[in-house]
Amino acid sequence: MRHSLTLLAWLSVAVLVPAAHAQEPSPAPPFAVRDLEGRTVRLQDLRGKPVVLDFWATWCAPCRVSMPELDALQEAYAEQGLVVLGLSLDEDGPEKVKRFVDKLGVKFRVALANERMLSQYGPIRSAPTTVFINRKGFVVRRVVGYVDRETMESFIKELF
Repeated sequence: MRHSLTLLAWLSVAVLVPAAHAQEPSPAPPFAVRDLEGRTVRLQDLRGKPVVLDFWATWCAPCRVSMPELDALQEAYAEQGLVVLGLSLDEDGPEKVKRFVDKLGVKFRVALANERMLSQYGPIRSAPTTVFINRKGFVVRRVVGYVDRETMESFIKELF
């Protein structure tokens, strides 16, 4: 019984702690997606800028919490060139996503993730999943799950 409680306690902590993986830098796969305004966003157009790709969904509670935090970080680091790109996993189309983003007041760019991108940056099995790309165009970190603002900011500072 005592063993079971210890295991249960450990599993509870494991679920609450996001999986943040610093990794050997690898070139970020090229992508092209449409934002909610219908404009194409390409990785090549963001060359030389640090990029945060946040894979999220309207039905994801932790995503709803992190979006205003990502928005604040985008604003705080915009002058240094940071680009936050929210990539919706929703399959209901851009109208629903746009209403959701407008309701939250999110100002960073949001696009719909396509199958090719999900394959290149995946597997994306949980939302949110956040990918950090440095100025040189290398993926340096991937985080699965909610990350508090302070930790997120420390990851962003690594990109410059």
